[in-house]
Amino acid sequence: MKRIVRPIIQASMILLGAATLCPASRLTPNAQSAFDRYIEKLEIRLKEQHTAPETYIAALDQDPNGRANAERLLRSGVVRVEPVNGGTRQLSGALLHHWRAAAFVNGGKRRDMLALLRDYNRLSTYYAPEVESSHALASDGDVGRVAVRLRKQEVVTVIIDAIYEVQTGSIGSTGGYGFSWSTHIWQVDEPGTPRERRRPEGDDDGFLWRLNAYWSFLQLRDGLLIECEAVSLTRDIPIGLGWLVEPIIEDLPRSSLEFTLNATKKALTQMAFKEEY
Repeated sequence: MKRIVRPIIQASMILLGAATLCPASRLTPNAQSAFDRYIEKLEIRLKEQHTAPETYIAALDQDPNGRANAERLLRSGVVRVEPVNGGTRQLSGALLHHWRAAAFVNGGKRRDMLALLRDYNRLSTYYAPEVESSHALASDGDVGRVAVRLRKQEVVTVIIDAIYEVQTGSIGSTGGYGFSWSTHIWQVDEPGTPRERRRPEGDDDGFLWRLNAYWSFLQLRDGLLIECEAVSLTRDIPIGLGWLVEPIIEDLPRSSLEFTLNATKKALTQMAFKEEY
């Protein structure tokens, strides 16, 4: 047992030291502009994607064995997670991450998905521990504004305060969507203590500078197909620490999205069960 535990402890100490030694980073105007241009193209594609049930869920068209095979896998319980455009791309002093995940919820309902996305004050009920707390700043039907405290953990723990603009709605008789855009993100130092403070936006450790989420969901006869595309912006890899930091930075967007899909699927399944009984 000692032979196993000691390397784990040593690796954790190295990672904690690396997080301490990494210099602070700053979001550059060039990186912000590149992110905005990428988002603009993505939203144009999503608008086209939502024109018909056959194209509504992008993951169904990515399977080399065909749409029927992709849907069969989702119906079997698989949560499909895949990189989009390579997953991670280098910008000016930053990294852009784009991942997509899809699942099938047996018995799921479009109305329940819309209700979940609009339940701004109870997001931690569905998405703990990644969401610590949330509350609505404004809510008017399909449009909302919500404050969220996030917990990101991969050896070290980072607390993030974020404000999102949210838009949700139905498309046609079977489709639905939920888009959220981060308008403010702050890294929080010493959270939960009298010394708690937010660092200046875009001038921190660079764990998360932007995070947009794009939900697409499609009602079928026996359930709901759900899909989420998450696009985030983080610092780039510090020089000399790529071997250590790169696997963590590149894995967090994927693992966080997988957690979100599984949590959403669980919540919708419970809603369907309550309605049935």
